[in-house]
Amino acid sequence: MTGTAAGVAAREATARAMTSGDPTDARRQAAARQQLKSAEALLKLFSGMRGAAMKVGQTLSAVDLGLVPEAIRPEFQQTLASLQNNAEPVSFAAIEKVVTSDLGEKLSVAFGDDEQQPIAAASIGQVHRARLHDGRTVAVKVQYPGIAEAIHADMQNLRLGLKLLSAIAPGIDTGAIAEEIRERIIDELDYELEASNHRQMARAYRGHPFIVVPDVVTSLCRERVIVSEFVDGRPFADVRMAPGVDRDRIGEILVRFYLNGPLRHRMLNGDPHPGNALFLDDGRVAFLDFGFFKQLSDLEVEQLLASTRATYAGDSEALLAVVAGLGALPPDASLAEPFLENYRAIFGWLLAEEPRTITPADTADMMRHYSRMRTEESFSSLTLPAEHFVLIRAVMVLLGLLGQLVFF
Repeated sequence: MTGTAAGVAAREATARAMTSGDPTDARRQAAARQQLKSAEALLKLFSGMRGAAMKVGQTLSAVDLGLVPEAIRPEFQQTLASLQNNAEPVSFAAIEKVVTSDLGEKLSVAFGDDEQQPIAAASIGQVHRARLHDGRTVAVKVQYPGIAEAIHADMQNLRLGLKLLSAIAPGIDTGAIAEEIRERIIDELDYELEASNHRQMARAYRGHPFIVVPDVVTSLCRERVIVSEFVDGRPFADVRMAPGVDRDRIGEILVRFYLNGPLRHRMLNGDPHPGNALFLDDGRVAFLDFGFFKQLSDLEVEQLLASTRATYAGDSEALLAVVAGLGALPPDASLAEPFLENYRAIFGWLLAEEPRTITPADTADMMRHYSRMRTEESFSSLTLPAEHFVLIRAVMVLLGLLGQLVFF
């Protein structure tokens, strides 16, 4: 940790020196390489951690925050993309102990066959393919042994990691990111809760023409183990190079699932990073992982719809009335127009009538607007309800995914 911090600080000082005054193209390119090395150092740091710190890395892999110059942005995002599914796995022997302890029986009793090599390793658990005695192929997600106990120490690492991020991303509200992750990751440790979320989503989308949520094998789910039907699909990285018409369709499906879905089904999945979707050969998209989850009430959905209608109509007073009614801002008329402007900067792209091409720069612009709004004195009292904060993160990450579909 100390070595990474020192290295990032030194490289950023060098990059600033190279670009001071009127730098040549060669000096700009050299400075960009220094920033890329900083990103690689952060990648190594985050990939060696579990829990919250790994979640930050996965978010960065999906969202372009404008951290590096455009010339090396593809290489930067490709470096971070290895965090989507490639966390360092733990040994099968350790995983086997967790499964047998939670199920109370040997693997050979619960499963007819299992693969020791994981097919995915994520922030707090890894996934193995197995076969049930009835012949079904399943995905077995197992929580890392000791991860719950390690989360508290990981939060200390997270704070330092975010300080390093601030070195190459000045103006980004890393404190808010840390707090949001801190609150939600505790829920993700409860796999029985996640299995319940997963079952609800599978029921809601059963038989859907282009969205797939695999069924859960409830009898084999425990506090640290989730078993669901196996889905054979391609990762997000493979579909980024698809023909334009196919990428447009993928983008529409992502928006419909992550944003329209919560309004229709009252279930908000707040973690749309690339590793949580698989793309099937028949054009359907399968969605996985429902730990970062929020149940919405009818009232919360109506409030979201009311704020959306007000933004679409450009009615700043109506928007402020909704936000003030939530207790997020005081009912001060002077705040109406500037809040509408900021709200449009974050959500306005969703309301456009004409076709929109989302680029990586859109994510960085949205983050800058949000960060500036949080630091303005007039909005110092802004306190977003929890479900709105989760939604903003989902929109941010989704926007990053859409940008990657047109940027390669």
